[in-house]
Amino acid sequence: MAEAHQAVAFQFTVTPEGIDLQLSHQALTEIYLSGVRSWKKRIVRLKNSVITGVYPASPSSWLFVVIAILATMYTRSDPSMGLIAKIQEHLPLYYLNIICQAVVSAVLFSTMLWLLLIFTMRLCLKQLLSYHRWMFEQHGKMSNTTKVWVALVRIFSGRKPLLYSYQGSLPNLPLPTTKDTVKRYLESVRPLMDDTQFERMTKLATEFETTLGNRLQWYLKLKALWAANYVSDWWEEYVYLRGRSPIMVNSNYYGMDFLYVTPTPIQAARAGNTIHAMLLYRRKLNKEEIKPVSTVIPLCAAQCERMFNTTRTPGEETDTVQHWQDSDYVAVYHRGRYFRLRVYHSGRLLSPREIEFQIQRILDDTSPPSKGEEKLGALTAGDRIPWAKARVKYFSSGVNKRSLDCIEKAAFFVTLDDDEQGMMGDDPAASLDRYAKSLLHGKCYDRWFDKSFSVVFYKNGKNGMNAEHSWADAPVVAHLWEYALATDSFQLGYNAEGHCKGEVDSSLPKPQKLNWEIPPECEELISQSLAVAQNLADDVDFHVFSFRDFGKGKVKKCRVSPDAFIQIALQLAYYRERGSFCLTYEASMTRLFREGRTETVRSCTSESSAFVQALDGEEPADVSRRLFRAASEKHQQLYRMAMTGAGIDRHLFCLYVVSKYLGEESPFLKEVLSEPWRLSTSQTPVQQVELFDLVNHPEYISCGGGFGPVADDGYGVSYCIVGDNMINFHISCKHSCPQTDAHKFGAQIRKALRDILQLLSPNQQEKEPKKTGESRPEVKKDQ
Repeated sequence: MAEAHQAVAFQFTVTPEGIDLQLSHQALTEIYLSGVRSWKKRIVRLKNSVITGVYPASPSSWLFVVIAILATMYTRSDPSMGLIAKIQEHLPLYYLNIICQAVVSAVLFSTMLWLLLIFTMRLCLKQLLSYHRWMFEQHGKMSNTTKVWVALVRIFSGRKPLLYSYQGSLPNLPLPTTKDTVKRYLESVRPLMDDTQFERMTKLATEFETTLGNRLQWYLKLKALWAANYVSDWWEEYVYLRGRSPIMVNSNYYGMDFLYVTPTPIQAARAGNTIHAMLLYRRKLNKEEIKPVSTVIPLCAAQCERMFNTTRTPGEETDTVQHWQDSDYVAVYHRGRYFRLRVYHSGRLLSPREIEFQIQRILDDTSPPSKGEEKLGALTAGDRIPWAKARVKYFSSGVNKRSLDCIEKAAFFVTLDDDEQGMMGDDPAASLDRYAKSLLHGKCYDRWFDKSFSVVFYKNGKNGMNAEHSWADAPVVAHLWEYALATDSFQLGYNAEGHCKGEVDSSLPKPQKLNWEIPPECEELISQSLAVAQNLADDVDFHVFSFRDFGKGKVKKCRVSPDAFIQIALQLAYYRERGSFCLTYEASMTRLFREGRTETVRSCTSESSAFVQALDGEEPADVSRRLFRAASEKHQQLYRMAMTGAGIDRHLFCLYVVSKYLGEESPFLKEVLSEPWRLSTSQTPVQQVELFDLVNHPEYISCGGGFGPVADDGYGVSYCIVGDNMINFHISCKHSCPQTDAHKFGAQIRKALRDILQLLSPNQQEKEPKKTGESRPEVKKDQ
C-alpha cells in the first residue's frame, strides 16, 4: 500500500488530544504542478482555437485592417461609405470626446470588415476544396482549369496551417441520387450473378428506386443539409458500437515493428523510447503542430481528436466511446498484474531513460496478481453483453471502479509480453505468422482491447500495436506509429549497451500496482469470455510475407496504378483458388470531406473478370493486355468516385438505417446489406516517407499491419507498398472453413503478381534474374 499512500496529499489520525493532520509536501507539489500543466494546456487550446477560427487569415491581420482603416481616415477619406459615422451615432460613448468616438467606431467597423473577409475567404476555400476534377485527369497532364485551381488554393490556403485549420473549410460529403447509386450497384454485381439472378435483382432495385427509395432519400437529404457528414455518426454507431460480437479479431487491427531491425534487444529500453516518442506525438497533437495530411488538398483531421486518453465502454445495447482531455500516465500489464505508470514528474515529461527505469521496476516486481486479476482483460475480448453486465455489477463502485477508471482514462495501454516475436529462427516465414497472431489477439487476456490503442513490447525488444476501430481508421493510427518508429530509431536512439540515453531522477516514485477484488461469480464470467475469445483466436489462420520480386517501381514503368495492379492480382488469385469470383471490399477514404471516414471500392468488376478469364483461358497476350488496361482504368475510376463521395455502399447503408427508423422493410436493401464480403482488402499507405531513409537504411522497413477475416468463408488481405521494390501482405482466414487456406492463397497471390507483370513486360522479365520472395535487403557495410 506504500505506493497508494504516495498519491494522498494529506492524512489525519484521531487521537485523544484531537486530530493529527499530516500534509505530504511531495503530493501537494505534484498537485500544484499538475494544475499548472493543465492551465498551460487550456491556454494553448484557446490560442489554437482562435488561430483555427480565423483561418485562412491570421489574428495579426486584424491589426493590419484596423491600421489601414485608421490611416485612410487620417487622410480624410471614408472607406466605410458612411458606416463608421452611423456606428458612431449609435454608440453609447458620450463621455468620450469626438476623436475617441471616431477611433472606437473605426475599430468596430474594421473588426466587422475583417470578419467578413475571413468568412468570404473561408467560403471561397470551401468551394475550391469541393473541386475534384483534378483526380480524374490523366496522370502527368493537368488542364488549364486545374492549374488555375491549384494557384487559387495556394492563395486562399494561408500560411503555416495548424492540424485543424482546414476543418471549417472542408466541404460536406455530397449525397448521390438514388438512381445513380442503384445503377452503380447493379453494375457492380453483374459479374457475380447469372442472367436469372441479375434479372431478379434488377427488378428489386427498380421497384425500390421508384417507390420506397424516394421517401428514404428525402430524409437523407434533410440530414445531409443539417449534419456535416450524413454517414459518419451512423457508421460509427451501427457498424462498430452496436456490434455485440467480440471486437478482438472481428474489429481491432494491428501494426508491426521494423521487419529486419530491432533497435535494441532490451525490452524496457525499447518501451522507454517508444512510449516517450508517442507522448511527444501527443504533445504535438495537443498543440496542433502536426502538419495536416494532404494529397493535393488537405484531409479531414477529426479522427485525430480521440487518439489518446480514449476507451470504448461496453453497453448492453450499444457501446460508447469516451474521451478525456488529458492523462498523465499509461496503464501497464505484466504477468497478470496491472500498473499505473506516471509519465510526468515535477511538471515535466519523463525522459526515455526514466521511463525505461520505471518499466524495469515493473519487470522486476515479483508480487503476484490479485485473485481474478490475471485474465481480467478477457472481458474485453469476449462478447460485449456479458462484459457490459459484469462492468455494471462488479466494476461500478469501490476499488474495482477505481482500478478500472485508471485503465480506461490512461493515455494508452502497454503490455510487457514475456514472449519473443519477429522474423527469427530457422523458419522466418512461420515466425512472422506467429507475430501477426500475437499482435491481433495475444493470449486473449493480456491486451485491453477497448483502449484506443495498446502497445506491445516483447522480451527480445520487438514491439507492435493493436488498435480499436470505432474511433478512427488505420491510416490515422499508422501516422502515429510511423512517427514513433522513426523517432525511436533516428531521433532518440540508444547508447552502446542498448539502453535509452539520459539520466534518471532518483526521486521517481514507483509505478503503482492496481488492486482488485474479483468475486468468484465474476471469475466465472471472465472464464466464459476467455473461452469465447480463445475459440475465435484459435480459428484464425494467418500468413504474412514480403513480396520482393518487384514493387511499385516496375509496376509504374508499365504505366499502371500499383493499387489497381494488386487488386486485379487478388482477383486472379481468388479465381484460381475457388474457380469463381466474389464480392470484394477495398477500403477507400473519404477524408477529402469533413468528418469523412471510408467508402467501399467494389474491386470485382466486369472488366477485371473478363481479364482474369482471358488470362487463365490462355487468350492471346495482346487481348489479355487490352483487357487488363480496361480493368485497371475501371478500378481507378471506381476508386476516384469513392473518394469523391460517389460510392455505393455508404449511401445504401444510410438508406437502410432510415428505413429501420421508419419501420419500413425493403427486400432490396435487406439483400444488399446481407451479401458477404468474401474478399476484404485494404492498403496501408506509408504517409511520412521523409521520416525514413530507405536508400541509405533499407533495413528500416515496417511490415505494415493487418486484420482478421470479415467472412467466415473468406479472406482478409492487407498490403503495404514499401519503397519501389517491396510489397508486404497480411492474409487472414479461418481454419474452420475447409475452402480457405492463408498460405495457399498467399502462394496464389505471388503467382498472380508475377504472371501479370510477365504479361505487361515480357522482355524485361526475361532479361532480369528472379529474386527470392523472402530475400533480405542488402545492408551497407558502413552501418
